[in-house]
Amino acid sequence: MAAVQDEIPGLVIHTVRQPEGQAPSIQAQFETFHQLNPWVLRALETLTADYIKRGASRIGIGMLFEVLRWRYVTATEGDEFRLNNNFRSRYVRLLIERHPEWAGAFEVRSLRTD
Repeated sequence: MAAVQDEIPGLVIHTVRQPEGQAPSIQAQFETFHQLNPWVLRALETLTADYIKRGASRIGIGMLFEVLRWRYVTATEGDEFRLNNNFRSRYVRLLIERHPEWAGAFEVRSLRTD
C-alpha cells in the first residue's frame, strides 16, 4: 500500500488499485484518497480562509479544485485522476464540518450516490 503523503510537493506518486470485481463507491474512493492525501483538505482550508479574509461571501469548490490542480498537479497519491471531481461535494462537507462558520459560503446539494 502507498505511504501517506502528508506534505505538499516533491513526492513519488503511487497508484492504489482496487481488486477486480465491483467498483468501490464514490464515498469509499474518497475515503481512500483522503487518507492518502490529508494535505488536500488542509490546502482547501487555507484557500477558503484566505478567500473569505479577502471579502468573499460565496465560494465555489470547483474554483478551489482548479487552484489546487494548478499548484499541485503531480502532488497527489492514490487516484489516477489526481484530484477527482467526484470528491468535490465530500470536501465541501468536510470543510463545513470542520468550520461551521463557512456553511453560508458554500452551496451544498444532496448527494445522489454513496
